[in-house]
Amino acid sequence: MSDILTDDSPKDACGVFGVWAPGEEVSKLAYYGLFSLQHRGQESAGIATSTGERISVYKDLGLVSQVFDEATLSSLTGHIAIGHCRYGSEGADNWRFAQPTLGATADDRTVALGMNGALTNRSEVKTMIDDRFGDVDSGEIAQGNTSDTALITTLLHGQHERPLETTAPEVFASLEGAFSIVMMSENTLYAARDRHGFRPLVLGRLASGWVVASEQAALATTGATFIREIAPGEMICIDADGVRSTRFAQSELARCIFEYVYVARPDAAINGRSVYESRLEMGRQLAQENVAEADVVVPVPESGTPAAIGYAEESGIPLGHGFVKNSYVGRTFIKPSQTLRQLGIRLKLNVQPSVVAGKSVIVVDDSIVRGNTQRQVVAMLREAGAREVHVKISSPPVQWPCFYGIDFATRAELIATGAGIDEIRDSVGADSLAYISLEGTIAATQQDEDTLCTACFSGNYPTEVPQLTTDRK
Repeated sequence: MSDILTDDSPKDACGVFGVWAPGEEVSKLAYYGLFSLQHRGQESAGIATSTGERISVYKDLGLVSQVFDEATLSSLTGHIAIGHCRYGSEGADNWRFAQPTLGATADDRTVALGMNGALTNRSEVKTMIDDRFGDVDSGEIAQGNTSDTALITTLLHGQHERPLETTAPEVFASLEGAFSIVMMSENTLYAARDRHGFRPLVLGRLASGWVVASEQAALATTGATFIREIAPGEMICIDADGVRSTRFAQSELARCIFEYVYVARPDAAINGRSVYESRLEMGRQLAQENVAEADVVVPVPESGTPAAIGYAEESGIPLGHGFVKNSYVGRTFIKPSQTLRQLGIRLKLNVQPSVVAGKSVIVVDDSIVRGNTQRQVVAMLREAGAREVHVKISSPPVQWPCFYGIDFATRAELIATGAGIDEIRDSVGADSLAYISLEGTIAATQQDEDTLCTACFSGNYPTEVPQLTTDRK
């Protein structure tokens, strides 16, 4: 399977979903929950359900709508379900790396697990597994799955017939890096978030049960009412006795600022701050910091749209929808020809010449990674008759890789590494290029700077990380 697009936008973190709802069709609730989280991962999808006696899992490569059909969902019965949609550079085209993963526990039960994030102490975790279990000859690792999720699932086996609810907090306390986890045993739904809170995780209430999910959109889609965020360093357990909370670590906040910039859906809220309002404010701040004269402001849809609206409002320059997006171009099982590959983003966007011809255009996007997307966007606008093209970016230059679940390029591939703004401008072919400041981006989120991870912009990592030359999951 291949991605028909060749744009270099950041690859999102994964999406996780869980539901405990006796009497409901939990597999279908999980399906629609994952559907609303599809933006976070498009390479594989999976759902696990439990009848109380047995856990069943179905997962495959592809979009949620490609992996599941009515017959498959009807076969996944029970009162608990967890779901996962994945992006990951490791094993992207390999079925066994899809989630949820399955493992055994020390008290002869089963655990299914889905994760959003990435560990930064993989080598230590592998050592722990070797010390506790020796050569693993069963489960996900024995089948060739070496993902972070498989490692965690193996550790959760525990020892001395201890139940999962006792083992899990100890395991989570030993992990470093980013993880928002949903998991289940035969009768209990669990959710846990790393002590830094890198990735979002929320709790919602159904009339007949409970939902946990990466974003509030999944709650709304499934009819759940938002209750609260899972706290960093917290694990919750949901079963017939209700919701129980356990602290496995004290919070050391480092929420990902790029969730506000790009990853989360605009209708999400993170720590009480609307993502849409944050992006509007980033656009306004961008206009304040980079005054320009032009005829029209054009967003690169969809992620650049809120910032473009804010930029137009602040600058007084009219907003024009200069691009039309083909919403149905995405992942496909049909490998494109080389000619189609060379078209790249043109398969996704078309220019409306009537909006840009003969005009000085400000084009607003959320970020630049390698520069390939912006290069094609500028070329398309010029071909459609734009007199000038000024690129405005509603985040600072991405100069450092992420070790917490977003797959940017390696540092050597990032266009802003070692290149100044003038060089990047010339590389993408624009008449001018401007970024928002890091201070302006932080202000738009309305979060305290010391509670955010800004490593991709600043190089200041909140945890120890592997060597920067090493590719990560």
